[in-house]
Amino acid sequence: MKCLDGKTRIARIPGKLKKRIWIREGDVVIVVPWDFQDEKADVIWRYTNPQVEWLEKKGYL
Repeated sequence: MKCLDGKTRIARIPGKLKKRIWIREGDVVIVVPWDFQDEKADVIWRYTNPQVEWLEKKGYL
């Protein structure tokens, strides 16, 4: 997973998200790096297409 800080991290999807949403290649997600291993992260949110369009219009992406 390519992050905004330029690093590539391996991200895992916690169980509570794994059962509720599907995450596909190319989706915009929020990840939180692990404190003890900077090369790994947890996915905490996935944006829908309308949300991504709004973020792009406002200049956040």
